[in-house]
Amino acid sequence: MGLRSEPTARQLRLAVELRRLRDAAGLNTREAAALLGVTAPAISQIESGIAGVSDKRLRRLTANYACTDGELIDALAVMATDRTKGWWEEYRRLLPTPFINLAELEYHATFLKEVQFLFVPGPLQTEDYARAVFSDRVPELPAEDVELRVRHRMRRAATVGTTPYEAVIHEAALRIMVSDRGTSRTQLTHVLEASQAEHVTVRVIPFRLEGFAGAAASAMTYAGGAVPKLDTVVRDGPQAAAFIDSEAQLGALRTLFHKVEAVSLDPERTRDFIHKLAKEL
Repeated sequence: MGLRSEPTARQLRLAVELRRLRDAAGLNTREAAALLGVTAPAISQIESGIAGVSDKRLRRLTANYACTDGELIDALAVMATDRTKGWWEEYRRLLPTPFINLAELEYHATFLKEVQFLFVPGPLQTEDYARAVFSDRVPELPAEDVELRVRHRMRRAATVGTTPYEAVIHEAALRIMVSDRGTSRTQLTHVLEASQAEHVTVRVIPFRLEGFAGAAASAMTYAGGAVPKLDTVVRDGPQAAAFIDSEAQLGALRTLFHKVEAVSLDPERTRDFIHKLAKEL
C-alpha cells in the first residue's frame, strides 16, 4: 500500500484515534511496532495518516493497546477500510481544505446539530443567500470563485439528505438582510419549508431572551460520529475553521449545545416566529 500525499480529514481522524489509543496504553512507537512486527516509522506513518491500515492490522493494534471498546474498534475499522470518493473530491485544490473537510464530515455524520448567530446555517441557505454571503468577502472574490463556493454549498445541503439535523438560529441571523428584501423573504420561506421535514428541527433564540450572554461562544456545527468518541465540532476562527475532537472539549460543547437548545423556542413556536418575520418584510 503506497503512501498518501494528502490524507483526507477522515483518514487523519483515524490516525489521531490510533495515536490516542497507543498513548493511553503507555507505549511508544518503537514498542508498538515490536508488538505488531513492523518498524517504528511504519507506526508513525499510520499515525500521521500518510499510510493506511488494514482491518486485520487495526484490530491487532487495538488489541495490543488493550482497547476493549468493541463499538469504537468496529467504527475505526470501518474508517480504515472506507474507500468512498465523495462528490467533494471534485472541489479539492479548487477550494480551501476546510470546505472539503466539512463536506466529508457531514456526509459521514450520524447526526448534525448547528448553532448560528449571524447567518442562516449553510445547509438551510438558498442559492441567492449563499451568493450574497460569499460576495461580501474582503478582499472580494472573483466571480468564478464565488460561484464555485455557492455550488459547493448547495451540494452540501443536498448531501445532508435524511441525516437528522437540528439548527438553533438566533433572531439576528434571520433579520440580517445579506442582500435585498426579496432574498431575505425567500430565505425565511425556505427555512420554514425545510423545517417541515421529519429529520429537520429548527429552533429560534429570540432577541427578547434575558440573561443570554454566551452568544459568541456558542456558534458551532456538531457532527455525530459512529460512536460519541468520534464526534467532531467545527467552529469558525479568525483565519480558518477549527475541527475539535478531544473528548474533554466535546463534552463541554455537548453541554453548551444543550444549554442553547434549552432556551430556544420549540419547533412549533419557531415556525410561527419565522412566519411572522417573513410577513414583516
